[in-house]
Amino acid sequence: MLDVFLIFQFFNNFIEYISDIIIDAGLDEIIFIVIILLSVAFFTLVERKALGTVQRRRGPNFTEVSGIFGLLQPISDGVKLFSKEVILPSNADDNIFLFAPYYSFTISLMGWGVIPFSDTYYDTFSLNCFYIEDLVSISDFSLSSLLLLTFSALGIYGILIAGWSSNSKYSLLGTLRSTAQMVAYELSISLILLSIVITVSSLNLNSIIFFQKNSISFIFLYPILFVLFIICIVAETNRHPFDLPEAEAELVAGYATEFSAFSFAFFSLAEYSNMLLMSYFTIILFWSATPYFLVALKLVFFILLYSLLRAILPRYRYDQLMLLGWKVFLPIALSFLFLNYFYFYFFC
Repeated sequence: MLDVFLIFQFFNNFIEYISDIIIDAGLDEIIFIVIILLSVAFFTLVERKALGTVQRRRGPNFTEVSGIFGLLQPISDGVKLFSKEVILPSNADDNIFLFAPYYSFTISLMGWGVIPFSDTYYDTFSLNCFYIEDLVSISDFSLSSLLLLTFSALGIYGILIAGWSSNSKYSLLGTLRSTAQMVAYELSISLILLSIVITVSSLNLNSIIFFQKNSISFIFLYPILFVLFIICIVAETNRHPFDLPEAEAELVAGYATEFSAFSFAFFSLAEYSNMLLMSYFTIILFWSATPYFLVALKLVFFILLYSLLRAILPRYRYDQLMLLGWKVFLPIALSFLFLNYFYFYFFC
């Protein structure tokens, strides 16, 4: 019970903190949040259209309420989900059961607060500022990359309490799978990030952007790490072919099996928000996040990549997924980290 009390205490403090931010926020910040939510909504539309094209079937633009080119489909889906009745399992812990989707959705949005849409580059060592682009900035932390990984790790707790509070064997198995999977691939993501941090000598995301702007993109310097990172973020976000926590054949829908209506909608929004966030994180780390009109094209590439992976590849077995994370990706990422460290220590 103490753990439950601490979780609710953290959530209350967090809500107060977010409320203060919203009250003090300017118009630019509010517009930014709205843009993120709309991007997440229309991400689902792009994915459905891509899947329909690959599988040669009719897409959402052929329904009566979808509008021109299906642009109203995400809105109609949202209205449908938020107007449905919320069904609570008879043996579930109601308070925590309803708390889990809100927590997951909120944590997924918090990560965007440290993404640099900034007009300055902040050097944490020399305290110098350099002009990059004329865009608004939500926040700029000297340890922004570390904070982003922290928010990603905190997202695990939303899945944990969702499966546990459902009091369902299917949900619990999906939760255990998801937790083990996210921990395994977060380690590889952290080690790959450390290799880049050693090169840049800063944990600030703006510093990484500035380094690539004035030298070379890491996609050319570390092509193997780039490929590993893409695979890791697919597994980290529980997406096909690594969506074992939601394997329909044996677990129905995993940790989200017992959720319906707006509770399920919040989990879905959190998942797609994390996909966009990790895609942009990859662009910052490897693919040079300037100029910004190219960033949009790069995000479209990742959106189509997620969709095509879902349409083309078969699902991995769970033992294959964990073996890949612990015995293949982790040793490779660790080897690159040591090589990078020794190179900069002895030759730079």
